[in-house]
Amino acid sequence: MTGDLIPGAPGAAPAATPVDADLVVSMDGVGVRRSGTALLHDVDWRVELDERWVVLGPNGAGKTTLLSLAAGRLHPTTGVAHVLGERIGRTDVNELRTRIGLSTAALAERLPGDERVADVVITAAWSVVGRWRESYDRSDEARARALLDQLGIGHLADRAYGTLSEGERKRVQIARALMTDPELLLLDEPAAGLDLGGREDLVARLAELAYDPDAPALVLVTHHVEEIPPGFTHALLLREGTVVAQGLLGDALTADNLSKTFGLPLTVERHGDRWTARAA
Repeated sequence: MTGDLIPGAPGAAPAATPVDADLVVSMDGVGVRRSGTALLHDVDWRVELDERWVVLGPNGAGKTTLLSLAAGRLHPTTGVAHVLGERIGRTDVNELRTRIGLSTAALAERLPGDERVADVVITAAWSVVGRWRESYDRSDEARARALLDQLGIGHLADRAYGTLSEGERKRVQIARALMTDPELLLLDEPAAGLDLGGREDLVARLAELAYDPDAPALVLVTHHVEEIPPGFTHALLLREGTVVAQGLLGDALTADNLSKTFGLPLTVERHGDRWTARAA
């Protein structure tokens, strides 16, 4: 056992049980408590290589806590969590994190506004924020620019990050999360704060990623069913740290399940590959 274990991890424990190679996330009876408050309770969850999951729930449901566990940035208080075959709390988390792409509001706030857009992306190769004295290969620069092109913002590569619109910044953040060619991509509310046009453009870009067979397993956190991109396959619904429903998207996103999740009667409609919900 090497590297930094996550603070708060218990001491001696039995060796980790082998995990199915097709599972990128495996949680069994996972709970998280902080300052006497249960943030997650008895969560069982499996994410396989070719799956694209959306995690839905109101504020305080435990969505960000769940994503932090999947990112190797938090240790479960109870239960067992494996990510990419590694047991959280029994592995070098610094090494594990290089295999995971993560886009969150907390990370976005740390990105320097005067940084060149291409450098915002390329610095993910060293897991740093703000380019300093690191050296990068031409292949790193080429990959950063290719990812920006893929997300429709290649022409902004030499602009200062702080001059971009919110929608453009969101796409830069996703390009950064993809820079290390991760095996798991975690997106925490990527459409938050976007206007209608920005949201729809981002949803279309994420749909392209979801349909790409070479893309990593995807987990997207949101409050809104309207933000679920086409190509997503599964849903997990959380309320007060407890799983309300999970499974194939069409099975989990029912009016009854969403009503229980958000605490009011809702109707749900599907229009092709898109969803809408409103008060009943």
